[in-house]
Amino acid sequence: MRTWPWWAVLRIAVVVLWLLAAATAWWTAPRQQSYQQARADVAAGRVAEHQWGDRWDGDTRRWFGDPTLLSSGTLGPLFAWRTPDGRWHWTDTDTYGEVRVADADEKTYAGPGAAALAQDLRAADLEGTSGDVAQTPVITWMEVLLAVVFLGVLVAGPAPRRGTRWYWFWVVTFVPYGLGLLFWTTREHPWARSAAVDTAPGAERPRDSGFRGLAVGILSAIVIGLVMLALQQVLGDWWLPDQDPHR
Repeated sequence: MRTWPWWAVLRIAVVVLWLLAAATAWWTAPRQQSYQQARADVAAGRVAEHQWGDRWDGDTRRWFGDPTLLSSGTLGPLFAWRTPDGRWHWTDTDTYGEVRVADADEKTYAGPGAAALAQDLRAADLEGTSGDVAQTPVITWMEVLLAVVFLGVLVAGPAPRRGTRWYWFWVVTFVPYGLGLLFWTTREHPWARSAAVDTAPGAERPRDSGFRGLAVGILSAIVIGLVMLALQQVLGDWWLPDQDPHR
């Protein structure tokens, strides 16, 4: 029992780290803006980084992964840019209004809208801000640290009492957004005192198996995905950024 304070401190650290990673991922996730807003930000010099692409890849298996902007070699029609506050935005340049572009630019870019925006970038001396819509490095490191703590405790720590090690491995691996990690810290020994009470002599029950963990993880991923999709439709892109923006 004397070791409990150390586990309590580590538990708090895991939760705080998860909250920081989730908040940072939410802040930096690409959000759609109008074509006019893109041109306004470029004209005002509010572009720290930008990228051209033609499709989004929303297939991410990471807890806090953001969609990736891909390109087949064409400059546009999608344009993403990062503002100085660290937030990513994107627009479809096919939604342009009335623009004037040079013939050479129109042949290089995916339509008049993209060409006009490229001219704005040159005029604002922002062509050198080319980059990638990628996950913020600090999120990657926090994600790695959480995974190391999880695997370290799971493999070398006290034996779990409510589920087998394989049960928790599949739950934490498959449940999206790292929610399985939070569930583990609230339900299992040595994090939760209730786990020790439930498995005291005379109160033992069979531990959840790895197959059960696999089923729970996959089912949770499906249910949470559907719930998040519904909430995104209700609350909008600003509150819940779309993981597959251009579907």
